[in-house]
Amino acid sequence: IPEVNLASKFEYSPLFYTAKDGGLVFAAPNKGATTSKNTKYTRTELREMLRKGNGRIKTQGVNKNNWVFGSMHSSGQRKAGAVDGSLEATVAVNRVSTTGDIKKVGRVIIGQIHAIKDEPIRLYYRKLPGNEKGAIYFAHEINGGDDIWTNMVGTRSHTLANPEDGIALGELFSYKISVEKDLLVVTLIREGKPNITKTLDMSESGYHLSNQYMYFKLGVYNQNNTGDDGDFVQATFYHFDNTH
Repeated sequence: IPEVNLASKFEYSPLFYTAKDGGLVFAAPNKGATTSKNTKYTRTELREMLRKGNGRIKTQGVNKNNWVFGSMHSSGQRKAGAVDGSLEATVAVNRVSTTGDIKKVGRVIIGQIHAIKDEPIRLYYRKLPGNEKGAIYFAHEINGGDDIWTNMVGTRSHTLANPEDGIALGELFSYKISVEKDLLVVTLIREGKPNITKTLDMSESGYHLSNQYMYFKLGVYNQNNTGDDGDFVQATFYHFDNTH
């Protein structure tokens, strides 16, 4: 959906709409259409567009629509729309999948940095059936390589017991994802509790290379493509902001 349509309050209920409390609802079924041949999961997400509706600027590439790491050569930095950046969001996960493959049940990605093919970060929420609370963790995908996993609250295990300090469905929390040069900083923010911050050195991950461009994404990226036809994930975002 182009930026101009979104700016004109585009809605597509029940997958993308404004709730009565003012929050922006994102939902994605376990089984449904995918956005490309390269993905096997459904999603409803917003993609950062620094061009702000200027169709003369291409969506992809090291250009004014996307940003780059501050570790990239200065020639690439000059071509980009921004250098380094942060994404902040306040969200409540309303529903996760409850049926299907136990290794996939309950998983949803609620924030990302995407590069050409890989993701410097995918931020997950996961709540297993029978548990009252869910976990928060993230993956850092090395450019052309494997994932590095970091737990913030609980773990990504599909045998996880109820996380003592976990987050319940409907519970409001915030996250912040920041990049400065090759340093990734992820912070989990909850009222009445100390912030949880994790950092990761990306200097060996290959995202400083001249062809690597970045953009933030947020919403719901369902990580379960099995189970009942009516199963789905849903989250409501009450605030989000990108800065560079």
